[in-house]
Amino acid sequence: MIDIKLLRENPELVKENIKKKFQEEKLHLVDEVLELDEKVRAVKTEGDNLRAERNKISKEIGALMGQGKKDEAEKAKAHVGEINDRLTHIEEETRNLAEEVKTRMQKIPQIIDESVPLGKDDSENVENDRYGDPVVPDYEVPYHVDIMESFDGIELDAARETSGSGFYYLKGDIARLQSAILSYARDFMIDRGFEYHIPPFMIRSDVVTGVMSFAEMENMMYKIEGEDLYLIGTSEHSMIGKYINTITPEENMPLAMTSYSPCFRKEVGAHGIEERGVYRIHQFEKQEMVVICKPEDSKDWFVKLWQNTVDFFRSLEIPVRTLECCSGDLADLKVKSLDVEAFSPRQNKYFEVGSCSNLGDAQARRLNIKLRGKDGTYLAHTLNNTVVAPPRMLIAFLENLLQEDGSVKIPKPLQMYMGGMEKIVPKK
Repeated sequence: MIDIKLLRENPELVKENIKKKFQEEKLHLVDEVLELDEKVRAVKTEGDNLRAERNKISKEIGALMGQGKKDEAEKAKAHVGEINDRLTHIEEETRNLAEEVKTRMQKIPQIIDESVPLGKDDSENVENDRYGDPVVPDYEVPYHVDIMESFDGIELDAARETSGSGFYYLKGDIARLQSAILSYARDFMIDRGFEYHIPPFMIRSDVVTGVMSFAEMENMMYKIEGEDLYLIGTSEHSMIGKYINTITPEENMPLAMTSYSPCFRKEVGAHGIEERGVYRIHQFEKQEMVVICKPEDSKDWFVKLWQNTVDFFRSLEIPVRTLECCSGDLADLKVKSLDVEAFSPRQNKYFEVGSCSNLGDAQARRLNIKLRGKDGTYLAHTLNNTVVAPPRMLIAFLENLLQEDGSVKIPKPLQMYMGGMEKIVPKK
């Protein structure tokens, strides 16, 4: 959510930003907010004037009573009553107008960074760099579920019976491999100075609307029936929500955190959930990075965060590339975003395994997350990035480390989490 002062002072800049995001249908919101904002300020001014008049009359009432002018005092009291009635109406009108302004402001996208490439959708994202040499082996690389089944490591039919499409059972070496990857990711980030957290897996609606746009909320979040609670789609939601309505001394910045959680997503508009596959699913686990920092530091932290993910995947011998997300592919709260994609030898192309985002002060403004400096308080900046999100990451891992005999190599950093195993061997 942008600063309303910016919208008042430079509405054309806000409109130009909306056009850059190819959301022309939202242009009317700017004019509506300006009109409503004028009404809010006019009503507030009327209220201030009435309060001043009420205070003046209240003082006069005492004087009139002291002079024995009871009738005049009673008339003054009646007028004070009329003022109080009007003030009650003004307060309600102010709340209603302010809510209308807020509703529209939350739909106006954040001002994107000047470095963001312009484009309508993810097909126009721009490749930045590649890390590691992608290799397509001479032997066949099977579909990822077939690889997992060769290790007797996945059951999809049973999951459909218990839960429906988009769920899975992992077991044996494959389940152990997923846990090992998450444990390694945890320690990888701790070694880089991030504080480890396991947050709540449910959050209230005021946190949900603080960390994401309405469109994302509708497409992602599962609501708990009869409760003001939602299952989280990523631990970033809980971690940023932890600081709602707080003021932190700027000398404590940055807050660099890494958090584990299961994640739950409806995946509305995802063109269906695969019957045989774990690329797009309703439930998965993830290790996340979350940073709260001073505004002037957020650009540097953005680079550090995505570089951590690249380094993590390369430590496991998985080739990756980075893609700069274009303007039309940015969620409304994001200032800048970069995707990390892993190479798929089976498809001979890259696919997304993580996303790094700088949200500027958007979440901080919605959740009232402030820092205190020598000149007063100001809004923090927030960032987040995926360290690793299996089982999607398992696809890249299994395809890239599959050997010709059907075994899967375990890279050295992961071996201690796999009981010293250097490879896993198929059972079928």
